[in-house]
Amino acid sequence: MATISEVAKRAGVSVATVSRVINNKGYVHEDTRKAVVQAIADLEYKPNNVARSLFKKTSKMIGFVIPDITNPFFPQLVRAIEDVMYPAGYTTILYNSDERLEHEVEFIEGMTAKYTDGFIVVSNSLKWEHLQQLSVPVVALDRHIDERLSSVIIDNYDGAKKALEYMIKRGCKTIAHLAGPSDVFTSSERKRAYEDVMREHGRPILLKQGHYELQKGMVTTMQLLEEHPEIDAVFAANDVMAIGALKAAARLGVEVPKDISFMGFDGVQWGETVTPELTTMQQPIYEMGKKAAEMLLARIQDSRMPVEHYVMDTSLKIRNSVR
Repeated sequence: MATISEVAKRAGVSVATVSRVINNKGYVHEDTRKAVVQAIADLEYKPNNVARSLFKKTSKMIGFVIPDITNPFFPQLVRAIEDVMYPAGYTTILYNSDERLEHEVEFIEGMTAKYTDGFIVVSNSLKWEHLQQLSVPVVALDRHIDERLSSVIIDNYDGAKKALEYMIKRGCKTIAHLAGPSDVFTSSERKRAYEDVMREHGRPILLKQGHYELQKGMVTTMQLLEEHPEIDAVFAANDVMAIGALKAAARLGVEVPKDISFMGFDGVQWGETVTPELTTMQQPIYEMGKKAAEMLLARIQDSRMPVEHYVMDTSLKIRNSVR
């Protein structure tokens, strides 16, 4: 493999001149530039990105922290972020944290040592004190972390409330709730909306935790229906649990939506693959990831940019699982 010294020798210039051409910085006569470019092509020289990162203290990499790669919500975010960062010359390094604070901190510290240019984080564990010493920008996605960190989220309370009001409008009377993890912001906001709407309409509050997981969504729904046969609708805090709930109905021989209705939340593509197709409160998943990446890229390019909090709207996706 050719070295920068060999390129310089081939072009008849100094190593510093080759460096200026590669990095497109500083004045280089056009004839000299052409000679260097030709030498690079002849020798098939590829700059050592690690060495360049050490010299420049930048790596053209960003870190993206997510809690659960098996949840189809997050791969859709990854796609959007890469669609922004890759054309800009950045590599996205993905890290699955399992919502464990010590893992998130270790990853961020390790990537910072490699001169990572910034981070996008989906976390319910990280706080300002874990991030305030970073010299690179951080954007919080899906879950707000701190007023001092830029963020892209939705209004989870409003989205859940709109979903429940639609179910009531469609004639659902006894609505149970499959809640997500109690320590996750998105879950707690959707649960709060459920409890408020039930109280406003004088309906019973029937809820169990499904932990945002398909299997637990199925098992928990079976328990709810066995304990409360009067339930005629279930609002799940995410689509994955809602699909688990649909499986529970099928196992129990309950017809959807004739006998029971199901509403999800997120709008992941899985909802179109089940029968009946899942009615859900849809998040603009791709747009959220795209916006977070654009915000991070802007702050990498200009560290003086102010903190920004962006709240996106949800929309009801009507399919076939609500009567």
